[in-house]
Amino acid sequence: MYVLDSSAFINEYHTDEQIATIPLVREELEDEAAYRFDALEGSGMHLHIPEDNTVERIERAAGETGDLAELSETDIRLIAAAFELDSRLVTDDYAMQNVAEKLDVAVEVIAREGISEQREWLFQCAGCGREFDENRDRCPICGSSLSRKNPA
Repeated sequence: MYVLDSSAFINEYHTDEQIATIPLVREELEDEAAYRFDALEGSGMHLHIPEDNTVERIERAAGETGDLAELSETDIRLIAAAFELDSRLVTDDYAMQNVAEKLDVAVEVIAREGISEQREWLFQCAGCGREFDENRDRCPICGSSLSRKNPA
């Protein structure tokens, strides 16, 4: 089974495999992409609502990789759906791919190249330059904002 992100509907992704998604994806779509969603739902696409404990597990994994702030509620729930259904996640979103890779969820990309490696991001203070393993609103040392930094 393949779990489809919004980009699959926008880019007219096709597969002969069974497909699923979550109801929140429909809210992100407009015009033709929304019609594609409705047509696929009418022809048997499975709508899955992941369990709360799975969503929490995805949020923890996204926190560990440093991608949590980059992911929407829809993104997190899509990864959770793919995890629960033991499915392939179809998305072009790099943060989603990174978290999925950490959880051993298979990913198929649509219009862009996929990630080449899984990363656990660092966060660097814009003021004092200190680095932190987790994201915060402000640097606890000087109070400046933090930005995500590639650990490589």
